[in-house]
Amino acid sequence: MELLEQIEQLSLLNGPSGNEGAVRDYILHRLPRGAEAHVDPLGNLIVTRKGKNKAAKKVMLEAHMDEVGMIITHLETNGLLRFAPLGGISPESLCGKRVRLENGDTGVIGAVPCHLIPEEARRHYPKAEDLFLDIGASSREEALLRVQPGDTAVFLSDFVRFGGKIKGKALDDRVGCALLLTMMQEEPLYDLTFVFTVQEEVGLRGAEAAAFTVAPDYALVVETTTASDLAGVEGEKRVCELGKGPVVSFMDRATIYPSALYRMAMTKAKQEGIPAQTKTAVAGGNDSGAVHKSRGGVQTLAVSLPCRYLHSPACVIEESDLQPTLRLLRALAEELAHG
Repeated sequence: MELLEQIEQLSLLNGPSGNEGAVRDYILHRLPRGAEAHVDPLGNLIVTRKGKNKAAKKVMLEAHMDEVGMIITHLETNGLLRFAPLGGISPESLCGKRVRLENGDTGVIGAVPCHLIPEEARRHYPKAEDLFLDIGASSREEALLRVQPGDTAVFLSDFVRFGGKIKGKALDDRVGCALLLTMMQEEPLYDLTFVFTVQEEVGLRGAEAAAFTVAPDYALVVETTTASDLAGVEGEKRVCELGKGPVVSFMDRATIYPSALYRMAMTKAKQEGIPAQTKTAVAGGNDSGAVHKSRGGVQTLAVSLPCRYLHSPACVIEESDLQPTLRLLRALAEELAHG
């Protein structure tokens, strides 16, 4: 199966934090012959892939399965639902958006009409706690026939290819999952461990447990990261840009990456003729923040795909960035496993 097809199928699956089963099942059904898989009590999927040679160092490649979403907290007497965000979703990405509940029902996120809001309050987006989810129920009793507190929902969004780009929900981090699945389906040069984690969006929880179990010498965290290559944004504030290849980080809010690994990645990209770029802002974070602190410490590097409009129904990536990212991951995994 082609990489783009896998990204589409993974993007359309629903897997909010704490409810990643559909994504995990998809990956499990596509494991290559001979791969050894283990699902831990949190729901992380850990896969050992034998290579042509025994690895001198244990290398873990990791991507998270979960996406941002919502969890139902309360049902109003009029049938509207209150919810809390699962992960960091800005209020402007919520109001008026369609969602799909875990039971397959659809709904719309709504708010009090602007003409009923005091003028001062109109200057600000409503907070998540001021929004509600409308599933068409006319009473709490009717709503209870379809949902319960604790049920989850995700954005409902089409997968679209346009102008050499891809738009879809959950590309953070289903793109990472698809890249690892593609690597895993090939016979690697050295033994590798592939890890697909849960609950990244709510605090890097799955990665903490999985890294402890695997106990790698090196970890490559495969992610997406914020591209701000938009009109009116200049210089380092653009962070990274679509179409310029994988993004290698030297620091974010959760991790200071080993300078030797960062330099090795950039050097390797140059040697292999792979376009690559650095993340020019110390911002955000990913599963590296948990992985690098596991046990006695893990040498960790994040390799990310640039992505616009993260944590929204319309994440956008560039198709031309996919193969360079895959090539860099292969090269780094081989170099680190070789020791």
